[in-house]
Amino acid sequence: MKLRLAACVLLVSGAWAQAAELFPLADVRLKPGPFLDAQTTNLNYMLAMEPDRLLAPFLREAGLTPRQPSYGNWESTGLDGHMGGHYLSALALMHAATGDAEVLRRLNYVVAELKRAQEANGDGYLGGIPGGRQAWRDVAAGKLEADNFSVNGKWVPWYNLHKVYAGLRDAYRHAGNEDARAMLIQLSDWALRLTSRLSSDQMEQMLRAEHGGMNEILADVAAMTGERKYLDLALRFSHQAVLQPLAQGQDKLTGLHANTQIPKVIGFKRIADMTGRQDLDRAAGFFWQTVVDRRSVAIGGNSVKEHFHDEKDFGAMIHEVEGPETCNTYNMLKLTGMLFRSSQKGSYSDYYERALYNHILSSQRPGGGFVYFTPMRPNHYRVYSQVDKGMWCCVGSGIESHAKYGEFIYAHEDDALFVNLFIPSTLHWRAKGIRITQATRFPDQGSTRLTVDAPANVPGTFTMMIRYPGWVEPGKLVVKVNGKAVEHDAQPGGYVSLSRDWRKGDRVDVQLPMTTRLEQMPDRSNYYAVLHGPIVLAAKTRMFGDEKLNFLADESRMGHIAGGQVCPLEAAPMLVSDSTDFLRRIKPVKGKALTFTAPGLVHGAADNATEFIPFFRLHDSRYTMYWQHSTPANLQRMQAGNAAREADRLALDALTVDQVAPGEQQPESDHFFKGEGVDAGVNNGRHWRHASKWFSYELKDPKGEAKLLRLTFARADAGRRFDIEVNGVRLAEVALRGDAAQEFYTVDYPLPASVVQAKPAILSVRFVARPGSVAGGLYGLRLLRQSGG
Repeated sequence: MKLRLAACVLLVSGAWAQAAELFPLADVRLKPGPFLDAQTTNLNYMLAMEPDRLLAPFLREAGLTPRQPSYGNWESTGLDGHMGGHYLSALALMHAATGDAEVLRRLNYVVAELKRAQEANGDGYLGGIPGGRQAWRDVAAGKLEADNFSVNGKWVPWYNLHKVYAGLRDAYRHAGNEDARAMLIQLSDWALRLTSRLSSDQMEQMLRAEHGGMNEILADVAAMTGERKYLDLALRFSHQAVLQPLAQGQDKLTGLHANTQIPKVIGFKRIADMTGRQDLDRAAGFFWQTVVDRRSVAIGGNSVKEHFHDEKDFGAMIHEVEGPETCNTYNMLKLTGMLFRSSQKGSYSDYYERALYNHILSSQRPGGGFVYFTPMRPNHYRVYSQVDKGMWCCVGSGIESHAKYGEFIYAHEDDALFVNLFIPSTLHWRAKGIRITQATRFPDQGSTRLTVDAPANVPGTFTMMIRYPGWVEPGKLVVKVNGKAVEHDAQPGGYVSLSRDWRKGDRVDVQLPMTTRLEQMPDRSNYYAVLHGPIVLAAKTRMFGDEKLNFLADESRMGHIAGGQVCPLEAAPMLVSDSTDFLRRIKPVKGKALTFTAPGLVHGAADNATEFIPFFRLHDSRYTMYWQHSTPANLQRMQAGNAAREADRLALDALTVDQVAPGEQQPESDHFFKGEGVDAGVNNGRHWRHASKWFSYELKDPKGEAKLLRLTFARADAGRRFDIEVNGVRLAEVALRGDAAQEFYTVDYPLPASVVQAKPAILSVRFVARPGSVAGGLYGLRLLRQSGG
């Protein structure tokens, strides 16, 4: 007999039962504006993708012949199949958002082909992981070797499979495909059998590796089927090492891979909503608060090089070019929507709006293509995917994000209708038989109009809750109903409540006065972003001489990184004035929406001709978003200080052919990390990698320039003994020192003469532990042209 959740699992109180709900995507239609433009661009991008190429990994692993070869890039280097799962979700979301018939046809085709693969597998499994079946057999047998991003030698396999789970769920949820539902349940049963013999400690060991939102999706299957066993498995997939500190209000995020953690927290919240578990709910709320308040920059994004840095030091955000990852914000918005459903705080909507406009919307190129990293470093740039080349995670989440812009504009709770976002759209509130049309040119104009379309002569009684944005000053929000001003006592961060019998043609006009303000870097360092209302403003900045940057990424493993020349900070444009009280000098440009100049304020770039424009409209250019401030008297000294602080690092970068950040997921994946007996962690904010047996990387030297290997070690690892090999040739026998002057130190190793003379394009660097010892820890690895730096 099945145990039904309604009877035995749901422990919710009345407060939980009264949670608000977002409207189904199918009930909201975008009207002309930037979001409809982005949705249309995304639709064209999705239709240019070839389903059979995305399906190839699944058919191959099921022993079937693919109809076309697989895509390259991440789809052919270990994460095979992840994009197919994202694509299925995106098709489902896009069909719900548009009703497009071709999108539905493709969705049904993809599900049918995946069904063929699942049936061929014979046990419910469905995945494109190369050689994954043996790795899963070993997991089932308790033979488990897990690292931060691998399980039994496979690159984040649960993360990969989560995309397939989510795609099947979305195909059923948004498109009503019953086969997808049945396949999802079969895949969940496979996971139940696979993990049934694993102890709690083994599950925790396996959950060290990035596993996406497996706890969330299994909770969804529990809700879908009413069966307790899936919720139990969702709880087993809830990573206690992350959950427990968060539930106790402890921020131990520094050094962790950011987007590994956010989906876990989404799962905590999903399970909390189903069960009333307060520890899970506290963890989700605390995580959101600390990430948004202490770890996010102006665009709403977080992390550098995919990892949470020290919340008290945002220096890496300025110095590095791998700024906030778009996937992080995709998931933060998902978490924000879930939190809003439990508690309708204006702060959730404020963050949602900020991140949606300034990060998600800005991450799509108007002609198509998606951004992985958005640098905060002054005078750098972004690169965009191409439809047949970039198969990164941020492309997968990108095709989803730009298909679901309608999901948070409105929400409802009993007879209350929440207007959260000011986006031109039409809502069909089916339960009330009412349509609401929102007409607005926001953010180009600070106003919106909501028109009620109710059945003739039939009043619709409900309360319209209009958000009072945190960026509107107290007492400045004006609301009129049918032309008559409404008195209200709402404050920024709250909602204006309008209760009445609404009739066909009733109009609500909202004035949203937007002001310009500065926002300092969260660590209170001397960098400022300029915002107008919720919109982050940035400026196009000049190229180096006559450089011609390629803003379209190639299909190389690291093509998602904007790897062009880095502008020295002393040459970046700055804001120069006697104080930071210079907002009065930022003036709107007549005839140009949301465009500003600041005569006499900007030093460098185009000086007085510099235009501040919405970041979401800035593409194919170097740009500056965070501006350093100086007084005129201190300008030269500050520039000299910038130059001095960067000189060594830029000189070293100029000598570097290739490099790896050991222990960091993406850099290691980009360099095809392998190993046995491996482990990784963080020491004083620095990532390390070691192994009881061996580990290796593949470094690129396309021009045959490499002469040296520079390695960084820690004094604390004194006495460890291991060998270093390059392309099978022993480079050195290492015994780590205990007498180094610094806690972390570097050693240069000249490459073997035979390797230098051969000039190989790929150098395999292997670290092999001596008997009874450990290889590493390794804190840094650079391939250099010559000594120096």
